[in-house]
Amino acid sequence: MKLIINKNQIDTAPEPWLRHAGYAYIRDRRSGQDSFTRHLGGGFYPRFHIYFNEEGDKIIFNLHLDQKQASYAGAHMHNAEYGGELVVAEIARLRGMLGDNQSLRANIQASGDPLDRMSHGEYDKKAEPEAKKPWWRRIF
Repeated sequence: MKLIINKNQIDTAPEPWLRHAGYAYIRDRRSGQDSFTRHLGGGFYPRFHIYFNEEGDKIIFNLHLDQKQASYAGAHMHNAEYGGELVVAEIARLRGMLGDNQSLRANIQASGDPLDRMSHGEYDKKAEPEAKKPWWRRIF
């Protein structure tokens, strides 16, 4: 999913702005292409992966969600999601950092940020833990 902005909407270069948004710089060793990632958990995946290029007075950010690493031999690409609720929410979060879209930010706050719901366990509902029983009760 793409986010296209004017250069005057951010007061710095795209690299520091992305770092401020929580992204870390990476360089693909195979292609030599620069990009940025933002991890959703403690592991390497899932993560948001964003590329950008500057064309005239525009900056074009291209964002996708890397779900996991390639799972078969010889594969160079990974499973990625280019749309969906989390990608749309991340684009909205980045737009909100620009301060140019009050109505979009209000809509996200009203519906709840999917990343917040994910971090609070809505997407991976787990059963409530049982009350701890004494060892001798577990036998019978």
